[in-house]
Amino acid sequence: MSEVVDLLVRNATLVATVDESRRELPGGWVAVKDGLVTAVGASTDPVPSATHIIDATDCLVTPGLINTHHHMYQNLTRAYPPMTNAPLFGWLQTLYPLWRALDEEAAHVSAWVGLAELALSGCTTSTDHLYLHPRNGGDLLSAEIAAAIDLGVRFHPTRGSMSLSQKDGGLPPDDVVQTDDEILVASEEAVQRHHDRSHGAMVRVALAPCSPFSVTKQLMIESAELAQKLDVRLHTHFAENSEDDEFSLATFGCRPFDYLKDVGWCTDRTWVAHCVMPNPDEVRQLGAARIGVAHCPSSNLILASGISPIVDLRAAGANVGLGVDGSSSADSASLWMEARQAMLLAKLRNGAGAADARMALECATIGGAGCLGRIGEIGSLQVGAVADIAVWSLTGVSFAGAIADPIEAWLRCGPTFARDTIVHGRSVVRNGLLVSNKVDAMLATHREIAARMQQLG
Repeated sequence: MSEVVDLLVRNATLVATVDESRRELPGGWVAVKDGLVTAVGASTDPVPSATHIIDATDCLVTPGLINTHHHMYQNLTRAYPPMTNAPLFGWLQTLYPLWRALDEEAAHVSAWVGLAELALSGCTTSTDHLYLHPRNGGDLLSAEIAAAIDLGVRFHPTRGSMSLSQKDGGLPPDDVVQTDDEILVASEEAVQRHHDRSHGAMVRVALAPCSPFSVTKQLMIESAELAQKLDVRLHTHFAENSEDDEFSLATFGCRPFDYLKDVGWCTDRTWVAHCVMPNPDEVRQLGAARIGVAHCPSSNLILASGISPIVDLRAAGANVGLGVDGSSSADSASLWMEARQAMLLAKLRNGAGAADARMALECATIGGAGCLGRIGEIGSLQVGAVADIAVWSLTGVSFAGAIADPIEAWLRCGPTFARDTIVHGRSVVRNGLLVSNKVDAMLATHREIAARMQQLG
């Protein structure tokens, strides 16, 4: 191997590739050139020369983690007291009056802070379900994409939407919804302006009507048709809790899955958020349709929504990824923590032997890649994949004695943060700290905006 690569991550205790063969390479290394993985190997394989070397001694190296569901603007109302004990619908109605103040500056700063927090937890790719577009709020989607570009994180924002306000029987105030026609025009413009179809793209856009209880049936149908026309992905909230089921039965005369079929969303371009309440037959149908599921364990716990049947969904063929969900419900945007919660909840629901750290790592990486339609490109360390890499230190008091299995140690012995987070071959987090010099300024601005927004309550 005579070529000099741009970056070499070497001397890892273990490299967990999460490739098709699920190779685990003791003493492993990862070589990177032009933002892509050019080779991976174990300690017994010849190591290439490199312009830059990251020593991963005493570390686990994994693909960068992938966040498949978030509402980043919600970190402006994190742990807001009036809604800390409310179920979903009441929680939303408490917060909508505050969120109507969202504008371009707030969207930009909250996205920057949210993505920075994710990067510290080893996350290299995140989506965002931005469904709130207040009148006169400006171009919120472009504002948060600018934040991702500035920070250097791979971003899959969705052009979300709401079209049913309180006067139409929905939950949100009138001034944060748009008409179906406005939404469809804005959705197509967003894809044309921002969606990058190239291999290794840093920005891709999906279409994401918020939920069946906040948009019209016609918008669901036309969004699916537009997504097919533009060849982009579809996302929405689905079967989130018992209220969701009750609403669907009362409003549409059917369960949420039947409604999803009725509006043309049972396709492999769809991934849904939460998916807590499918029955066994619906689990089989979700898997058969290759629909992706963004599992949000912490949010589901805080809102008492239930435990998603992810072991059964994975067995049925669904791509199960992880989501931190909005920072007003999950409060902490840590993909590592969601992976641990996913493992523990799967054990609780399906039995101690039904889940382990490797299952959770798969959900956090290759499962997320499946939700976003990028298997083989993100979520694994293999030749030709993007060089999105997380390096995790396995040293210190919390890892004392955890020497038998680095992957189990990584997830069972935390809480932990990534030592290094690398996106497209570039460091975003180095030695546990964000590389950007804007952190203090962004946090100061974020605090000012959060204070103004929370005064509206």
